[in-house]
Amino acid sequence: MKRISLLFVLLLATGVFAQTANDSITLDPQKQLNAAQRLLSGNYASAVTVGAYGEMLYNQPEGDNGELDVQRLVLLLGYRFNDRAQFVTEIEFEHVEEVYIEQAFVNYNLGNSVNLRGGLMLVPMGIINEYHEPTTFNGTERPAMDNVIVPTTWRELGVGVFGRVNDLSLGYQAYIFNGFKSTQADGEGGVNGVLQGSSGLRGGRQKGIQSTIDSPTLSAKLDYYGIPGLRLGLSGYFGKTQATDDVEELTGANIGVSMVGLDARYAYGNFTARGQFIYASLSDTEDYNALTGSNLGSALQGWYVEGAFNLLPAGNEQKLFAFARYEKYDTHADTAGTLVRNNAYNKTDVTTGLTYHLAPGVVLKGDYQFRSDKVDNSDRQNVLNFGIGVWF
Repeated sequence: MKRISLLFVLLLATGVFAQTANDSITLDPQKQLNAAQRLLSGNYASAVTVGAYGEMLYNQPEGDNGELDVQRLVLLLGYRFNDRAQFVTEIEFEHVEEVYIEQAFVNYNLGNSVNLRGGLMLVPMGIINEYHEPTTFNGTERPAMDNVIVPTTWRELGVGVFGRVNDLSLGYQAYIFNGFKSTQADGEGGVNGVLQGSSGLRGGRQKGIQSTIDSPTLSAKLDYYGIPGLRLGLSGYFGKTQATDDVEELTGANIGVSMVGLDARYAYGNFTARGQFIYASLSDTEDYNALTGSNLGSALQGWYVEGAFNLLPAGNEQKLFAFARYEKYDTHADTAGTLVRNNAYNKTDVTTGLTYHLAPGVVLKGDYQFRSDKVDNSDRQNVLNFGIGVWF
């Protein structure tokens, strides 16, 4: 109880010390850009562009030790070869010690509404996977369903097209990617499965690290922005997982993945809202579990709704959002064969707190998460979170 009281005292202090200036934080989802989009759309004098985003977090579970972490620092680099050809890369440092390439792609503009893109790219599914910079979402942590269902940050190697048809108020993306990795030989005559019931597809992300591929996957998204302040998204991802050469012929080495997503973002005055629904159907999981000893579900499902209100006057540079988010997600939404659904994987999170945009590109966050699942006497802990985020 003391920690809950401390949360609201600190958040109230954040609001009291808020300053005012010029308006430069857009609430309109139709005008929001992610890091790569901003590098590509900017009219920079130099051919080379540099940026970064990062976040430092404090997580305090009830009745346990807290954790302080530089969760991520991402360096952004872009180069414009000419008016049509550009290169963008993001180099990510996680928890100070792990280094990844988050994106690295070439972009080529064929015309007003058609662009080609190839390389290591974000899979367009839902909201957070494409818009995950800390100043673009409420809450110290990203929504949990965007961790275990989507799973953010989800990027793979591929090629495709994207663009906008302004006459129809429609944005589109369509890519061919390598798929999730599912199995590999364990070196002792057995097979390791990298997909699990608790984390769904997350363990199968290849991230461009010597990725194996035996069949391509299709990813596509449509975004409608014809209504002022509203953006609607429809996403799809279809294909099979990838197994290494030494096990790909075994029954159950690969599974089929069909994932669809619906998302919406809305802004009116000082009020913003967003919501998201993701459903993934996995085929051949009974054979996969028999081969690997895993407990992978045959369906994953998650959704959330969120509302936020800016407590400072409209037009100020600084914003102070009070928000609440309700989300449900289940990595055992369905199971195949004799596998029994695990109620511990059917989870509910309620997150409420404040997001204070101290300046354009600097955000302070504080929230409290009420977490539960469908298990009687669940040991899931509520969590108090604080964070600092930057993006430039």
